[in-house]
Amino acid sequence: MSGDVVAFLDRGGPALWVIAALSVLTLALILWKLWDLARLGAWARREDAALTDWAAGRRADAMARLARTQGVRAGVLRAAMDACTDPALTVSLAREETERSARAALRATRRGLRALELIATVAPLIGLLGTVLGMIEAFQALQEAGNRADPAALAGGIWQALLTTAAGMAVAIPAAAALSAFDSVAERVQAEVEDMATRVFTRAGAAEQAA
Repeated sequence: MSGDVVAFLDRGGPALWVIAALSVLTLALILWKLWDLARLGAWARREDAALTDWAAGRRADAMARLARTQGVRAGVLRAAMDACTDPALTVSLAREETERSARAALRATRRGLRALELIATVAPLIGLLGTVLGMIEAFQALQEAGNRADPAALAGGIWQALLTTAAGMAVAIPAAAALSAFDSVAERVQAEVEDMATRVFTRAGAAEQAA
């Protein structure tokens, strides 16, 4: 089986070998990003109970709940609640501190996306380059053959050259699809974090006015 794979890659030349390496890298990136987002809690929202405690004025209970919760949302909420309860910070400074923590936490949700974007852009270009080089080689062989040119050999050279274009697209399509999916997850997490932080500051402002 491995011999057949090597023979297939040799037909496409160096470009096909590069695309094969990109395909392995793409799969590794997708699997790693799925694990990374799961570790960051992108698909598990467990902070609503803490927000309920905070809204009810049970600040200690809310912060204790978040201390036992991992993930991007929990980290930003902890920063927001810590900033709100810090007597040394004004409301505007507390918001700025929360925004700083949120930016740092949300950057983690987009790790690896630039690499997927690069693969989705470069893989078809490498495939096209391999096809152009293969076509040049095929027509050079045709010119050298002159009147003795074999149409079957020319057709074989052309389809082998086109292998790299097809392979490049086969790598770029899943990379682009994964990029879009992961980007939408990151945007959803960002929107939820912004909503949660706003609710924390809204309740804190209401409590100050009541006092």
